[in-house]
Amino acid sequence: MIKWLAAGVLLGVLGVGAFSVTLHETSTEQFCTSCHEMETPMARLLTTSHGSNRHGVVADCADCHIPASMGPKLVRKIEAAREVWGHLLGTLDTPAAYEAHKPIMQARERARMVANDSAECRGCHDTSRWDLQAQSGVARKQHKAAAEDGKTCITCHEGLAHPVPRDDENLFGSL
Repeated sequence: MIKWLAAGVLLGVLGVGAFSVTLHETSTEQFCTSCHEMETPMARLLTTSHGSNRHGVVADCADCHIPASMGPKLVRKIEAAREVWGHLLGTLDTPAAYEAHKPIMQARERARMVANDSAECRGCHDTSRWDLQAQSGVARKQHKAAAEDGKTCITCHEGLAHPVPRDDENLFGSL
């Protein structure tokens, strides 16, 4: 009986360890950009203030696309498996295929960020610590109005790190 209990505990510890390592490794920039179709989005990010700035504080894929809390993180990982599957099946395996599906993926990600009140943005941008007087008059006015209207970061700052569709394409659908 003790052998079975010890074996069960050992398997449990190994399983949790393997799960934790997998969760961590699939959240790295190296993993996210290992598919060649991600070269263009990454190159675009590097031209923005989130990819390169005078402070040296930059965001990587996980900072914006993977929630910090375990529950939402697991949901997002399951959702992201759709993109990995798309790569493996050839649906997203080229830059052109990726671009063709980008409006759908962007709409899905935008909806997720609106629903969670741009939680990933707020992980770095703590609005309670803003020095509103250091912001331009326009920014100060718009941030105040956005807060009063219940808007979230992505409402006004969409496209900051990745370009958004410019026409009336069908943005909703499945991969």
